Amino acid sequence: MRIHYDNEADAVYIKLGNERPDGVVELSEGVNLDTTSENKIVGIEILNASKRMNIKTILTYELDLDKELAPKTASLREPVPRA
Repeated sequence: MRIHYDNEADAVYIKLGNERPDGVVELSEGVNLDTTSENKIVGIEILNASKRMNIKTILTYELDLDKELAPKTASLREPVPRA
């Protein structure tokens, strides 16, 4: 999963996989799901994001996984600074 915030567009895009989207489902004005032809959700777009969520916490998250789904080991990478 990758999360990108575009400050100029005030948009958040959450990429859920590597599959290419074929369609869009609008959940509400400015909140869209990108889907494949098999109806798999591959991305979430949130427009006017700063009005809908706290942008300062966008990279703060908790994982609460079912024990059967949780990997035995997990590693987190530090974010790579962008120039």
